[in-house]
Amino acid sequence: MKKWYENKSDYDNIIVSTSVRLARNIEKYPFPARLDENTAVRICSEVKDAADRAEGLNLMYLDMQDLSVKQCVALAERNLISPDFASPKKGRALLVSEDESISVMINEHDHIRIQVMKSGLEPDEAYYVADKIDDVFDQSFKYAFDDKLGYLTELPTNLGTGMKASVNLQLPAISKCGQISKLASTVSKLGLSLRSAYGDSISSGYDIYKLSNQVTLGISEQTAIDNLKAIAMQIATQERHTSESLVKNLSVMDEIQRAYAVLSSARLLTTSEMLKLFSLVRLGAENGIVKVDVTKLNELTQTLQSATLSVSNGGDIPSSQRDEIRAKTVREQLFDS
Repeated sequence: MKKWYENKSDYDNIIVSTSVRLARNIEKYPFPARLDENTAVRICSEVKDAADRAEGLNLMYLDMQDLSVKQCVALAERNLISPDFASPKKGRALLVSEDESISVMINEHDHIRIQVMKSGLEPDEAYYVADKIDDVFDQSFKYAFDDKLGYLTELPTNLGTGMKASVNLQLPAISKCGQISKLASTVSKLGLSLRSAYGDSISSGYDIYKLSNQVTLGISEQTAIDNLKAIAMQIATQERHTSESLVKNLSVMDEIQRAYAVLSSARLLTTSEMLKLFSLVRLGAENGIVKVDVTKLNELTQTLQSATLSVSNGGDIPSSQRDEIRAKTVREQLFDS
């Protein structure tokens, strides 16, 4: 079955993906931070049973204690779990769909954390699916809910709707012009955050940024999604206009062509180098300077990070071997097909 990130989108060049997360807690249990191990295991079993009873949901159950550290990190690399969740631990589990578009963390910061991912700009569709899954669990559990505060969550920032909707944007032109910090400040005044998709830093060098709603209290899910979608489209338009001007610069055009040449011929590629080169060739593809399959770039970004690459090739392989496999895969899938 095709993974969600293999699907082509109208917004592939700039808007890479969308995710919607819903945080829910079961009223009769303490928040995960206060759970004893036996109760945490019981919650995992109850949530699994509720999912198994749902017709057509078909989610695979992974007990985190049965996974290796490398397998846990690989799940985090593909955004199926949070980095905080990426360790083998009793009393934690994951439900995941075959195409990896749906994942449900059990006993992360909340008892149930539903996530749905889609290619491109699809917050409405992602929320629709997440809401249907939420209904499944709502039939089995009484959620922790307050008439004034809404859904009760371990983190106060999730109170209310319990929803975090995010859009991943590739913004090499805005980043090269040094405008990311200014943009982040602007969107924060509109109730959103803009941060690097690869850690806490505002700039990782890979030019992929996550735009997310910050307000979950006193606002409906649909209003938050509409706001996110509108701002994402404005940023995409700004990126497109900035890139059209930027690529007229000979040095930038040279960077793009060099990145294309390296990717097409390299025998060794680190994850960091690959992501930086991908950003440049994506900028070139957006403006017709180079020809690459941008959907394939999105797919390789998911599958060629270190832990994911190791797991898919049999386990713990040396970094030099990973770099060789990564370079070979990029050459074959981007340039030889």
